[in-house]
Amino acid sequence: MPDLPPTHERLGQPNRQPGLIRYFTLFMSVLYVVLGIYLWFVPAGTLSLGETPRQLLAAVFVFYGIIRFVRTYQLHFSKNRDEDDAR
Repeated sequence: MPDLPPTHERLGQPNRQPGLIRYFTLFMSVLYVVLGIYLWFVPAGTLSLGETPRQLLAAVFVFYGIIRFVRTYQLHFSKNRDEDDAR
């Protein structure tokens, strides 16, 4: 995938990162992990899924939640190395 500039740069708009959105995305990533753990440990008769599909779905939720958490943290909460080098 080619390295395109972010949308706000292409449209000439300033970069606005609202604080609430970054915390919401962290919350959603944690929610996906919790949902996956719940699906893994819920008794078999509770949902109309078989054992294997339920565990696969749980693993997908946990994996997706972890990936989303890491990407959100890197995007919104880690310091940009380019900014540190410029100082």
